[in-house]
Amino acid sequence: MSKIYCNVTNCSHNKNEVCYANRINVSGGNAENSRQTCCASFLDSSHYSTLTNNTNDYGNECTAIVCNVHSCTFNDDENCYAGNIAVSGNKANIYEETNCSTFREK
Repeated sequence: MSKIYCNVTNCSHNKNEVCYANRINVSGGNAENSRQTCCASFLDSSHYSTLTNNTNDYGNECTAIVCNVHSCTFNDDENCYAGNIAVSGNKANIYEETNCSTFREK
């Protein structure tokens, strides 16, 4: 499964730049570059700091990546098969300000 490195440190799923959501959703449809993708699972910790019902325990990082970026080479039937991914967008306010830096166009 994939490990998710994330520099979106204000996301409620982020602990020490590792994602602890039980799964993430990467969006972008037919993106042509990583700036046209986003982590649709982003939740700003200033609003969702007590979120616990869809976050894994510390030590159990997220490995489930659902991806609707059909133009990405790592997408196979809406699952990401990259060995690991990087999500960027430090200090994002909304999910659209994040992106999947691992995106590679088919």
